[in-house]
Amino acid sequence: MNETIERYVAEFRAQATRLPGARLPWLAAAREGAIERFARQGFPTLRDEAWKYTALGPIEKKVFPLAQADLGKVSEVGAWLLEDVPHRLVFVDGRYAPALSRVGALPAPSLADSLAEVLARAPHLAEPYLREAPAAGAFVELNTAFMADGAFVQVGEGVIVEEPIHLLFVSTTAGCVSHPRNLVVAADGAAVTVVEHYVALGGGGYFTNAVTQIAAGRGARVEHYKVQQENVKAFHIATVVARQEAGSRFDSHSLSLGAELARNDIATRFDGTGCETTLNGLYVVAGRQHVDHHTTIDHARPRGTSREFYRGILDDRARAVFTGRIVVHKDAQKTDAGQINHNLLLSRDAEVDTRPQLEIYADDVKCSHGATVGQLDDNMLFYLRTRGLEEGHARDLLTYAFAAEVLERIRIRSLRNRTERLMVERMAEAERLKELV
Repeated sequence: MNETIERYVAEFRAQATRLPGARLPWLAAAREGAIERFARQGFPTLRDEAWKYTALGPIEKKVFPLAQADLGKVSEVGAWLLEDVPHRLVFVDGRYAPALSRVGALPAPSLADSLAEVLARAPHLAEPYLREAPAAGAFVELNTAFMADGAFVQVGEGVIVEEPIHLLFVSTTAGCVSHPRNLVVAADGAAVTVVEHYVALGGGGYFTNAVTQIAAGRGARVEHYKVQQENVKAFHIATVVARQEAGSRFDSHSLSLGAELARNDIATRFDGTGCETTLNGLYVVAGRQHVDHHTTIDHARPRGTSREFYRGILDDRARAVFTGRIVVHKDAQKTDAGQINHNLLLSRDAEVDTRPQLEIYADDVKCSHGATVGQLDDNMLFYLRTRGLEEGHARDLLTYAFAAEVLERIRIRSLRNRTERLMVERMAEAERLKELV
């Protein structure tokens, strides 16, 4: 056991009795098991196949103490609000901030609350999902050991929550870590849309290690948006794990725009027949940013349909990794799965590693995958120049058009507009910096 891991274990021993739900035997056992597994396996290295293109040296060499939330640091969250999303739960350095939150009336029986509050008042609601880590891996184990708060969203059978729920996580403390744990549970026939949004107050480096579990009952519909807008000195590791019952639909939208190092693991498993899923993603990185997406669609039952659309835009010396894995089990006949990953390199120094993967053990299926890496089309640039556009504006227009297919699938208008605006601002800043060089 190296020194960094020993210090995390020591901090767990010091903090364990102070964490929410510490007196619940089943939760204490889950946390203890998680820290023991983390101590045994340690952080992944480049020798691990799933991490061979993402080095974790900046995280592994430093111990990030738990952030001590000072809710008074954040007095206003208006800059990050989504105008057409009335329900919001705000977390500052991983802890719930009720004064900044606002949850309107939800149709009964539904609940949107702090996980820490649920553990204090109704722990039986969270117990089935927190007893065991939802996925393997050092960062999930670390989150399970230290989880203190996050969002708990539960929608009752047949209930349709028409308006999205915004989960806003604001990091304020440099040099620290938070471990948000979110649960989204949609009972049979229920429907809900959740926006999981990470931002920063200040420019110092910090570490976010988030885990989100999603359970979609029979015929349920869950739409999940994850917006990673951390500052460029931050480290962001996130895991989203969904379980789908028969006839359910899960739509995932991942927007990765910030952080020095970001890793997003997104996985769903079809535990019933006739499930559907769409994984939609966009990553935009520049400078020396590094972003890694690792997705898994597990077709464990017949007649499942999945579609995956990921696009990346890289400038300067940025690097991206995309690994998209589709598994079709022996009994998952009539599976229909498609995956595509397109990447646009705006600089000769940018680099991307893309690895679409199909594992098919059934014979009556329709599956496809593909990946491309390229630069802006010179012919298209020439065409726009002949129509009177300056070269910089022509490049920006083509770059925006490249991302438009992903953005058009974002059904929340204010979120789509915000992402478009951020892209325009980043392109303008990139042009300005290039003029100064």
